[in-house]
Amino acid sequence: MGDVGGGVCTGESVGGGTDVWSSSGPAAADHLVVMVHGILGSTADWKFAADQFVRMLPDKVIVHCSERNMYGLTLDGVDVMGERLAEEVTEVINKWPNLRRISFIAHSVGGLVARYAIGRLYRPPERKSLEDPLDTVCDDSKRGTICSLQAMNFITVATPHLGSRGNKQVPFLLGVTAIEKVASCVIHWIFRRTGKHLFLTDDDEGKPPLLQRMVEDCDDLHFMSALQAFKRRVVYSNVGYDLVKLFSKLNDIKDIVGWRTSCIRRNSELPKWEDSLSEKYPHIVCEEYSAGSRNDKCACDSLMNDDCDVLEEKLVTGLTRLSWERVDVSFHNISIQRFAAHSVIQVKDPLMHSEGADVIQHMIDHFLLA
Repeated sequence: MGDVGGGVCTGESVGGGTDVWSSSGPAAADHLVVMVHGILGSTADWKFAADQFVRMLPDKVIVHCSERNMYGLTLDGVDVMGERLAEEVTEVINKWPNLRRISFIAHSVGGLVARYAIGRLYRPPERKSLEDPLDTVCDDSKRGTICSLQAMNFITVATPHLGSRGNKQVPFLLGVTAIEKVASCVIHWIFRRTGKHLFLTDDDEGKPPLLQRMVEDCDDLHFMSALQAFKRRVVYSNVGYDLVKLFSKLNDIKDIVGWRTSCIRRNSELPKWEDSLSEKYPHIVCEEYSAGSRNDKCACDSLMNDDCDVLEEKLVTGLTRLSWERVDVSFHNISIQRFAAHSVIQVKDPLMHSEGADVIQHMIDHFLLA
């Protein structure tokens, strides 16, 4: 255990990983915040955010930075990583007996991994509601739990919820359809099984792509019931410049995520935005709350056009049956860092990506504790 200053202590968690808590001791904190890194990432990616959460919410939260899927292990597939994360979270919960609540904050592909993991960790309510399981539930007694803890905030940051195969979903492919089609065929050469999941080309035992299965409760994996259990579901998205170096050493390759897939919107639903006038959140350019929709009809069933990807539409339709808070972020006005927006939005490196600190502040200010 070590004191990193500013009232923050860190220690190695069960099986590795990093736990962060107030220097006054973890005994009073009853809310576990699990932070999950993206592809080829590590526990260090969330260090800045973890420290800020504990400093600003002292004696309220214990932050666990996940380590079970670091570096090359992130190429093993969303499902394999999700199972590892579920096991890791269970071990952490067993370590801290005072816990009563749980939240997840996940970056990039880590958001998909977290969605898979909560599907495994979900526990249904003792008395099953007779209502449609995807109706809005206000009574906490009718909500399920995550490993017997009350589910509070499920937050993703630049996560490709709709995958990466659609038009303009991967910015560096420039929206050129031919290049996008080739990429979907060869992406597994670089990103292996995870690449297949992202481009929706997996067909394990003839099953639909994993991301499609994850918009329903599937066998013993309660993907949507688990998402519904959280009081808040929030997506932070870069409106542009989600670019990083691609053609370098493998360890320097990072995933890049388009606006539409990370905010769970259709092209026609992307808002027009203007530069922020807020001094506190200078890079937050749009905030929106959308209630869940019970319309299960896929728009592409009735609209035949080249811009409509039927599989992507199924993902949008499935996920938007639940309510979402959407926070759109722009780093267009900063010079060099805007091209590393995918890292800046989570302040992966406090020295290089400091412009994203207001996004972390926004998360903390709106974080639901109880």
